[in-house]
Amino acid sequence: MPDKIHLTVATVVEKDSRFLMVLETKAGQQVINQPAGHVEPGEDILQAALRETMEETGWQVTISGFLGFSTHFAPSNGVTYYRMSFVAQPVGFDTQAVIDPDIDLSQWMTLDEIRAQQQQLRSPMVLSCIEDYLAGRIFPLDIFRNSL
Repeated sequence: MPDKIHLTVATVVEKDSRFLMVLETKAGQQVINQPAGHVEPGEDILQAALRETMEETGWQVTISGFLGFSTHFAPSNGVTYYRMSFVAQPVGFDTQAVIDPDIDLSQWMTLDEIRAQQQQLRSPMVLSCIEDYLAGRIFPLDIFRNSL
């Protein structure tokens, strides 16, 4: 059963009142998500968040806070996703970055645009972590005791 438990990271990146989002096709349907992905074995959690954001969007970011830990069970594949969400600030866009082939497009979206397309969100965690961010529910990064 361990293959049905996935540890993931995501970043909420805001710039000019827009959020960095990705569009990806899952099970034949295009969905909207934050830059997010799986933590690799032996990988530092914060480094995973930086890596996934770069791989999916081409944006280099800095992590400034922790939004929390959330879970979602996906009936479509029977996987339980454990997600650690972070606040990140954009540093710069790498025009030479090779984007993960699973990503259709990355784009900056307003909160209203995200809410208007709520039925396309990959999971309820997408909007809930933006709402946590907007409410200021952000924890300091010194809660992490990384030794990797």
